[in-house]
Amino acid sequence: MMMKKTFVLLCTFIFLLGINMSPAQAKNNPRNMYDVKPGDYLGKIAKTYGTSVNDLKLINGLQSDKILVGQKLRVPIMYKVVSGDTLWDLSRVFNSTIQSIKTANRLSSNNLYIGQKIKIPPKKLAMQGQYVLMSREDFKDWLFNHIFTRKIGKIQQHHTYIPSYQQFNGSNHFSLLKGMEEHHVKGMGWSNISQHLTTFPDGKVAVGRPFDTPPEGSYGLQNKEAMIRIEADALAIENVGNFDKGKNQMTKEQRETIVMVTALLSLKYGLTPSIETISYHHWWDINTGEKVFDNSKGHAVKTCPGTSFFGGNSTASAKKYFYPLVTQKMKEIRASWQ
Repeated sequence: MMMKKTFVLLCTFIFLLGINMSPAQAKNNPRNMYDVKPGDYLGKIAKTYGTSVNDLKLINGLQSDKILVGQKLRVPIMYKVVSGDTLWDLSRVFNSTIQSIKTANRLSSNNLYIGQKIKIPPKKLAMQGQYVLMSREDFKDWLFNHIFTRKIGKIQQHHTYIPSYQQFNGSNHFSLLKGMEEHHVKGMGWSNISQHLTTFPDGKVAVGRPFDTPPEGSYGLQNKEAMIRIEADALAIENVGNFDKGKNQMTKEQRETIVMVTALLSLKYGLTPSIETISYHHWWDINTGEKVFDNSKGHAVKTCPGTSFFGGNSTASAKKYFYPLVTQKMKEIRASWQ
């Protein structure tokens, strides 16, 4: 177990080192990543880098003002242009956009000249309240820049059932999330939205419930003690859609996001895909919290995450059609860190 954790940490380190490497990198190239140190707080860091607390939160997808020592924050930087630099190169290297660089420097064109000093602000993520909406690539960045204190031993896969694809219009991510939160809080009596992550048909992924807070209410609805025990080391993913047979046909984009997000979480927490570490809601009695796997007769179980979720909701389907995809994606991500 120690060797596995060491390998994951090493890979993470290599990945973070590689973030800024590109042809645009020069001798004067500063890091736009700040490592949080003892005594730091967002106001202090914002003042140092000539930005605001709110912008730091939007850039880094921070759900609160709390930051931890060792956490990595993207920050605005001043950059001296060298031969061969273009706005496109610089936006790619420093996780920015051409337009935001032009706006920050009042540039009327895309032309740069050698020796020019420009401010490069990292791009801001889409946020509403606690919710952070990202592409899967942005989520990779977000996940490995954050530090979490809760131990994670299993990833739960769910489908929303309702809302399904019929309720998604391509731009109502936040309203669907708020609707789920309202149902969970007002309808179920939980403290917050239950899931930590939500994937959408367009391939976007949203962070909701803070990672360091266990999910709520997925298992053991009539046995609170069992629910607390089961959820203590769990991280929950809700995939928007009804993936029972004959219902929604999962989009290619959402399929890729589910695989990639699960692979990234497995790497982050040192998990090897198996029925113990990547769990389907269908394998648990929702009332007692008993894990029944495929022996559901006589138990209160849901079809979740769907009878056609990556070939089905059985343990055999997970082993044959889902875990191999996650394992392969983990290998691809590791290879990209080299």
